[in-house]
Amino acid sequence: MNDPHNNPDASRKSRDQAEEHLDIVPSSTRAPLTFGAADLGPAALRNIGLFGALPDAALEHLAAHLDILDVDPGTYIFREGDHGNCMYVVLQGDMEVLKKSKGGTDTRVAVLGPGDWFGEMAVIDVQARSASVMTASPGRLIKISAPDLDRLYRFDVKSYSLIVLNVAREMSRRLRVADGILADLIANVVDGYAKSHTKTSA
Repeated sequence: MNDPHNNPDASRKSRDQAEEHLDIVPSSTRAPLTFGAADLGPAALRNIGLFGALPDAALEHLAAHLDILDVDPGTYIFREGDHGNCMYVVLQGDMEVLKKSKGGTDTRVAVLGPGDWFGEMAVIDVQARSASVMTASPGRLIKISAPDLDRLYRFDVKSYSLIVLNVAREMSRRLRVADGILADLIANVVDGYAKSHTKTSA
């Protein structure tokens, strides 16, 4: 697929609208959602952590209004630094999360698969994307925009609150994992320094 970011002369407007260039299947015309081989009705949606504990009415409301993206391998869903107002849930395929180093090199920091979600930070804090996400295989995603969440809030505030809580729990889990990795990294650096300093002193 064409990626507007490959054009060095692309305007700010083009970068902000990059997500709109993906292959979006409108909810009014798309076939029934699929999650693997299962029909993505309320029961299947409930198996996705983001929608855990939501009542059937709220799940049916979401399934009727959310759009689905079918994306080819190598497609950037968004790039680090882009403006964003939506998040995504992975239905099929693998997504690579890439973080740019100081030298400008994209480094893979995570791989997401079916049931995972990403992009929620830009919805919560309304800031630029903190990382890039690219498809590693043919993928299918649910797109959840800020207006979609606002629509759910007006439909059922409790269900909206549950989604926010599920997002917060996942962000907390990821932070704990990151803290553990950082602690191990610091410990390894300190141990290595201590050993080299001991050898030098001897």
